[in-house]
Amino acid sequence: MGRLSGKVALVTGAARGIGKGIATELAREGANIVICDLLIDEAARTAGELQDEHEVTVLALEMDVTSEDSIASRVAEAISQMGKIDILVNNAGVPPDNFGADETEEDWDRCYEVNLKGIWKVTSAVAPHFKEQGGGKIVNIASIAGRLGGGMASYSASKAGAISITQSQAAELGRFNINVNAICPGLLWTDLWRQIEGMFAGDHTEEVVDRRERFEAVIAANMPLAREQTPSDIGKAAVFFASDDAMNITGQSLNVDGGMRMN
Repeated sequence: MGRLSGKVALVTGAARGIGKGIATELAREGANIVICDLLIDEAARTAGELQDEHEVTVLALEMDVTSEDSIASRVAEAISQMGKIDILVNNAGVPPDNFGADETEEDWDRCYEVNLKGIWKVTSAVAPHFKEQGGGKIVNIASIAGRLGGGMASYSASKAGAISITQSQAAELGRFNINVNAICPGLLWTDLWRQIEGMFAGDHTEEVVDRRERFEAVIAANMPLAREQTPSDIGKAAVFFASDDAMNITGQSLNVDGGMRMN
């Protein structure tokens, strides 16, 4: 039996990338999974894969984390179909469409609405259920960019906010036996990085976004371990925070970044 057998985990943005890695590791430890994503077709495929590979129950729901109505209806549906929610992973996130001095107000609004305000909205919808059942675990996915800053000010600021809101939620919800922690991923070769690669280059053609030269150069220059992180790495950290092994840990932000930033 896994550490999370019998638990139900709702993971936002879990159709692919880091979210899929998190859902996979949670399922490997026995948790039943609710995949919430705007990409419902990809979410359904991921749900089928997880259900087949790990013999857990997986539900795919279309959710927009910027919409309170969408969140409320999907959380209610998840509880109705799965019976409960024990673990919430706020993973949904987006980069800006522009870089550095070219960032626009729309970039700021988009990063704020999804990466930060989305955490608040989804947590606000799930927290009453956690309080009623006597506890729960929340894991917010921030970023090493929230600690280091860089050329994407809107993204970095939203992720710094994710670290801060984790502390606020932990202080507010602790008395209800709700643990709230964050993970700060480093550099992963995902669709998100491919978007960033195209943004850096000003060219989103397949030939450009599939190149790894810039990605590997950043790793070599900045990471003592000199190796990229994977969605599975982030998923394993999420499993730890979601398990009883972390029952007395709250308000913390864990870097999973190959040593890029040492606290």
